[in-house]
Order: sequence, then C-alpha cells, then structure tokens
Amino acid sequence: MTRKKGAHKIARSAVSAKSKPALNQGLHVRNLHKQGYEFDALKKSLPELSKVIIQAPSGHDSINFSDAKSVKLLNQALLKCYYQIDFWDLPEHYLCPAIPGRVDYIHYLADVLCELNANKIPTGKKIKALDIGTGANCVYPMVGHRSYGWQFVASDVDPVSVKTATLLTEANKGLKANIDCRLQKTPRHIFTGIIGENEHFDLTLCNPPFHASLAEATTGSARKQKNLAANKHKRNASAKVIEPAQVNLNFSGQGGELWCKGGELAFLTAMIKESLAFSQQCLWFTSLVSKGDNIKPLQAVLKKIAAAEVKVIEMHHGQKKTRILAWTFLNPEQQKLWAQHYWH
Repeated sequence: MTRKKGAHKIARSAVSAKSKPALNQGLHVRNLHKQGYEFDALKKSLPELSKVIIQAPSGHDSINFSDAKSVKLLNQALLKCYYQIDFWDLPEHYLCPAIPGRVDYIHYLADVLCELNANKIPTGKKIKALDIGTGANCVYPMVGHRSYGWQFVASDVDPVSVKTATLLTEANKGLKANIDCRLQKTPRHIFTGIIGENEHFDLTLCNPPFHASLAEATTGSARKQKNLAANKHKRNASAKVIEPAQVNLNFSGQGGELWCKGGELAFLTAMIKESLAFSQQCLWFTSLVSKGDNIKPLQAVLKKIAAAEVKVIEMHHGQKKTRILAWTFLNPEQQKLWAQHYWH
C-alpha cells in the first residue's frame, strides 16, 4: 500500500492476551482495529480509560458499551493512539460513533480510487473529499486526513455541529489547513450551497439519517441499549437491563444525525437526484446504506438519471452488515482523464 509520508503509525507496544479481544474478521484488511482493541496501548495513550476498563468473561479487557462515558473515553483513546488526535470531545446529546466502522468506510473509499491509480492508493492533498453531515464528531475527515493525507470539506446543517467540528480541527495539529467545516444553510439541499462553482471533489461520503421520525429514533436507541444490557445480563446475572424509559439519545445521537422525514430512503433519493447537477464536479458520490431493502429502489433512481457506473460494496462489522452505495456520471475513459488531470 502506498502511504503518504508522515501518515499514522500503528502503536507497536507489547500487548498482553488479557488486554486484547479476539480478531474482528469483518473489518477491512488495512483497518488498524481489525485485531481488536489493544487496551494496553490505549491506556498508555489515555490513562483515564483505565477507570472504565472491565474484564470480559473471556478474560480480556473491555468496557461497558452501553455506557456513554465509557464509549467516549474509548474513542478518545483510539483517536489519540492511532490517529494523533490529541483532543476530541462532543457536546452533550451528540452522536458518539464507533471508530472502527468509520475507519472502514475510509479504507473502502481508498480502494475505489486505487482502481484508477495503477492499484496504488492516491494520497496527499491532491485528493479532495466532501463529508455530508459530518456531525459534531468530525471523525471521517480527521481519520481520512491522518490515514491518507486527503483534504476534506465537512458540511452539516446544524450550527453546533459545524462549530464543534471547527474547534476540533483547530485544536489538533495539522487539521485546520486540511479540513474546511461548512454550514449548510438550506437544509433541503445537500450539495447546493456547499460545493463551489469552481470546486471539484474526488469523493463524497455520507452516513445518512437512518430513521423516519424522532419516535422511531428513540425506539431504536432504546432497543440498542436494551440489547447491549441483555447481552451483558446473559454473562452476568447481576447486570441490570435498561428499560426504554431510561434511555436518552446521548448514546446514539440526536436530531438530524438520526432521523429525517422519510428516513434513509428519502434522504438518499434526494441526494442522488441532486448529485446530477454536480456530475462534472465530483468523481465518485458515495453513501452508507444501512437498510438492505433500500438498495434496489436507489439503483432504480440511479438508472433513471443515467449514472455511468454504480457500485455496491458490502462491509461487515461483527454481526452487523452495511453497504456503501457509490455512483459516478463519468464513463471509464472520463474517469481516467480525471485521474490524470487532478492526481498527476
């Protein structure tokens, strides 16, 4: 793999079997977390993590994944240890994402570009990506820049998210000049008002709102919490199962991070239709698609607007499966010309 000089280095400290969970077979081959969480290295990077470490039945270190504070500390440790993100925090009630899954998306996007670059991943500032709905966490742009040196525009409709993301880029060395956080002032738009007249992007990425309403999002968060607690209960009879009434959205996010009218299908249909207006300014448009049933209707929309090429890339994270839907309006010859013009 071709890697930009100065890109992240994997922590190589000795790791005991106790501190390291089993191999995660589903993650991308380049994902630094595919062999599990190296808690010895993580605790060294962020000593505060030690306060929330628990012992799993298998004997290795773990955390309580149903506890928001523990998950945030794990994220802070991962970002600091592997991606040189020395400061990362979130406002209360904002989405605290799973880092390994976010990293996977970035690596699969790198593979898409690799196909146009003699099977070498293009790195550095010549690659420009647009993260739609970056959230307050700004994880995709930060991890993407640290992994491959790419430049990012990070957009969101929420002023607090944009302000927080901006503060994160300013607080960490080398990010401010490479991540441009922009407010989408017209929520019904996705690309319009964000992509400038003379701008081009090699990639766009998005983790779209999953639910169709606040009630559905709340129920989903409650189910997620209850499942986590129930799994713990099976391992430990004294574990307390969290009831839906006890759940708040701090664990899973809020507002536009979780839901929009019509849910994922409506959001992505609008995104696809709007992308046509920027067909010559973006090489590959992409988005995660959580619901498998949404793929066929989205492919139908892409066929209707004459996308030149469509890819569906599956990602497996443990028992969870999600997909990347990618489309371009450029034919193979135009894609090659794009790479020659912008990357060389």
